[in-house]
Amino acid sequence: MTSAASRLRVSEHDEVIRIEFVDRNILDEANIQQIGDEIGQIIDSHQQPKILISFDNVDHLSSAALGTLITINNKIRGKDGQLRLANIDKQIYEVFVITKLNKLFEIHDATDQALSSFT
Repeated sequence: MTSAASRLRVSEHDEVIRIEFVDRNILDEANIQQIGDEIGQIIDSHQQPKILISFDNVDHLSSAALGTLITINNKIRGKDGQLRLANIDKQIYEVFVITKLNKLFEIHDATDQALSSFT
């Protein structure tokens, strides 16, 4: 599903597509564009995508990455799908709170909680 130069690790379990980032720092514009494109292709290939994005390995996230997440969220909702975010570092979560994105996204502390929240 993903190329050798992918910035993502993708797995599927019980109709839920789990996405993890390869990079600890998601700051580079070109990488963010590639991530957005890869997730967009995953969304396009599913009728009602159920996607869990885990930030387990992520230490830093740029504002451009947040913009890409909003685009991904809109695309998933447009297909009547579901998006969950999990394992967000406390400092990164603060940015979600400040920007009020914690109200837009369904965010869980752990992957297991996020997985069990899909309907």
